Amino acid sequence: MTASWRVGLRIPAVALEFFEMALERFGGARVSDLPDAEGQVKLDLYLPAEPEAAALDAALAEAAEAAGIAPPTVDSQPVDERDWVAESQAALPPQRAGRFYIHGSHVAEKPPAASIPICIDANAAFGTGRHETTKGCLLALGEIAKRSAPKPPYLDMGCGSGVLAIAMAKLWGKGKRDIVLAADNDPIAVRVAAENARLNQTAGPIHALVSEGYGSRELAKRAPFGLVTANILAQPLCDMASDLARVLAPNGIAVLSGLLVRQEREVLSAHLESGLVISRRFRLGEWSTLQMIKR
Repeated sequence: MTASWRVGLRIPAVALEFFEMALERFGGARVSDLPDAEGQVKLDLYLPAEPEAAALDAALAEAAEAAGIAPPTVDSQPVDERDWVAESQAALPPQRAGRFYIHGSHVAEKPPAASIPICIDANAAFGTGRHETTKGCLLALGEIAKRSAPKPPYLDMGCGSGVLAIAMAKLWGKGKRDIVLAADNDPIAVRVAAENARLNQTAGPIHALVSEGYGSRELAKRAPFGLVTANILAQPLCDMASDLARVLAPNGIAVLSGLLVRQEREVLSAHLESGLVISRRFRLGEWSTLQMIKR
């Protein structure tokens, strides 16, 4: 991909992870430097075309709210063409998350023995497997698989690139069709998830669809789900807690991420009130992944 547009930000270093996570859904290449004397970092996002202003504003507002800061000033302008994604991919090594081996298509080495490979390239959807929230969800799925196979079907809510849907399909979908729903309110993300499913030879088990939260009729017809993953942000998780409980089967498992450790209490409270109980948590740095069960 050749970049022709740059989105530049200057933000507090402590907020960098929030903005990187929010901007990952646009794909492209992100470049950040070390904090300056004032504790600020420069974050640049290089894209093939100018992003939709409303989508960018919404993503930055979401990140700013999560980080507890005011929305930053945005420097958005065209740039000289350059293959930023190829350059950034070349510098990104494969990642391990339990049994899963996440790599880009540029990686030539063979996956480790007994690993579950997932190929995800930088694209216009969140989820390359490199963020702590995605890794936390993958670790949770790996631990669930050690004990049993949840009763299908399964749902990846806010699927982004589809990495979690692909993980579920590789764990439990062999030889089956439409066992995993990959849902997102962004049609571009749904398209990318479907493309990644084909790339990973999991197009049969995975059905990607556009859904505003849990509101899709098709999603409602497939419920209840034995397993739901939702790697979004703390506030949307809280807002949709009752909807999640409604579509989750009795004894069904929910894997929730996109939240900081300090946000666990509010996310737990919303889901406890909706009838779920906590069964396990995974913490990677400042990020948390919660595993909950509907009793």
